[in-house]
Amino acid sequence: MRRRLLLAGALATVLAAGTACGGGGDDASGDAGAEKLTIYTARDKKVSTFVVDQFTAKYPEYKGKVEILNLGAQEILERVRAEKANPQADVWWGGTQQGLSAGASEDLLTGWQPAFAAKMDAKYKDAEGRWFGEILLPEVIMYNNKALTPEQAPKDWDDLLKPEWKDKIVIRDVAASGTMRSIYASMIMRQSPDGSNPQPGYDWLKKLDANTGSYAANPADLYLKLSRQQGVLSAWNLQDILLQANQSNMPFGYVMPASGAPVLVDGIAAVKGGNTTGAQKFMEFLFDDALRADLAKDYYQIPAVEIAEKPQWLAELNLKPLDVNWDVIGKNETEWINHWNSQIKNKG
Repeated sequence: MRRRLLLAGALATVLAAGTACGGGGDDASGDAGAEKLTIYTARDKKVSTFVVDQFTAKYPEYKGKVEILNLGAQEILERVRAEKANPQADVWWGGTQQGLSAGASEDLLTGWQPAFAAKMDAKYKDAEGRWFGEILLPEVIMYNNKALTPEQAPKDWDDLLKPEWKDKIVIRDVAASGTMRSIYASMIMRQSPDGSNPQPGYDWLKKLDANTGSYAANPADLYLKLSRQQGVLSAWNLQDILLQANQSNMPFGYVMPASGAPVLVDGIAAVKGGNTTGAQKFMEFLFDDALRADLAKDYYQIPAVEIAEKPQWLAELNLKPLDVNWDVIGKNETEWINHWNSQIKNKG
């Protein structure tokens, strides 16, 4: 009898341990709390840290359980694609419309219909709810305002090709960056609106390459090179320029190009096969009205959903969008950037 009791007790212990350690479902239940949440993000670290701190303050069960990996937008797509059979990320936060659309078409993303989607313009979201635009990113000309006055800075994209800027341009390495891929694809499209003849755009980019003194490996390298005047000009997104200038005291100014700025839809998605419950909770939080207002005011975001009151900088922004067909770019971007990378880069 004693032996039977001991065996029963041992079996109960094993079963309890197995239940505690097993997966089964998106979130662990009971005292175990929330499941770990892994976020691949192309957002500036200041933004991602602020948002995650706010998220864990509201949902303390995620305290210490959110892992952030900062990558370029294109790097996120390639990593999520490579991990399709064994997803490692739960949230893809910070990707271009064309990158997220590619992820959706490759069955990398989970579709759903959150409450915030109802107040979002259809052009800023996937029809099947697989990705949602979070912010709009104007792409502008960036310059070192210690080296150049606003009057001296180029006024439009074609000005970057002038001989006076030879070796004075620094460009964030294009292939790994969703921002740069979009800018370069837009420059090709300026020469060929339907995308049928990219050669004039390639010729334009070759002239830009001839004026480019160096390519920066990542955004931090870009900021360092520009601040040290290893170059005085670049092309970059407005939000990050304003963040660096106003929060990190970097000597950066910007020019809204006279012919217009490509305006990207930059968004977020839940990775298929990941922690769907946690991902959706994070996304719902990200579109909280108060948070969106804070991100617009303090982090220079242009929200893809309406907010009650615009901060002064946004209300006064003289945004001139460039006429860009993102569907055409989505179909051609990979071919165009691969050609630039193999046939134009460092050959101008």
